[in-house]
Amino acid sequence: MLLCIDTGNTNTVFSIWNGERFLAHWRIATDHRRTADEYFVWLSTLIDGQKFALDIDACIISSTAPRVVFNLRVLCNRYFDTRPLVVGKPDCLLPVAPRVDEGTVVGPDRLVNTVAAFDRHGPDLIVVDFGTATTFDVVDMDGAYIGGAIAPGVNLSLEALHMGAASLPHVDVTMPAKVIGTNTVACIQSGIFWGYIGLVDGVVRQIRAERGRPMKVIATGGLAPLFDQGFDLFEAIEDDLTMHGLRLIHDYNKEMGNG
Repeated sequence: MLLCIDTGNTNTVFSIWNGERFLAHWRIATDHRRTADEYFVWLSTLIDGQKFALDIDACIISSTAPRVVFNLRVLCNRYFDTRPLVVGKPDCLLPVAPRVDEGTVVGPDRLVNTVAAFDRHGPDLIVVDFGTATTFDVVDMDGAYIGGAIAPGVNLSLEALHMGAASLPHVDVTMPAKVIGTNTVACIQSGIFWGYIGLVDGVVRQIRAERGRPMKVIATGGLAPLFDQGFDLFEAIEDDLTMHGLRLIHDYNKEMGNG
């Protein structure tokens, strides 16, 4: 079995692949203070609850929170007797290397999503990931990541608005009934929702114009379905894109004798 770990700035997701399908997905808050022992107790308890054997023999990690990686490595080494692949490290091979400015470090989540999106949807893609940041990743004809754009995430924008303006409440993001809000909460929800519709549409239009060709738009991340309510922004929404990419990268490294 393969243990795939995707660590974001907010949450960390663990998934187990049995060679044919993902058996389970579990989510925990990202915390660099959490030890390998704590991870194991939490994970083994969940696995016991699913009634399948804990026979993990390979691990792969993608992390945008570098301070968390050490304890995840220890988890894999100590409890599963395996040396994990870590996306973005020199010893973790990618099917196609990114083409960006020299010295640029590309977020591992963006590399993983690129591999997964190319496998499922082919070339000439824009992958929009609604995470802590809202990212736009451009996938070239051969599957290479060639750059993109980064904007503040939806929830991050809401939090910044609440923190920066003491009189404004914290609200949940949702599609408002009307563009013109008639109370403070409705005004904030309208500004965030329609603002991000405009953001996604505008960035996608500019990327397509710069590339000079049609490009499919693939969305992922927990808030992606919220922005796909009849606006024709995306060709597809993939809720398991990152895990699919981690599995593909692990398989590629295994084929190359590197795992």
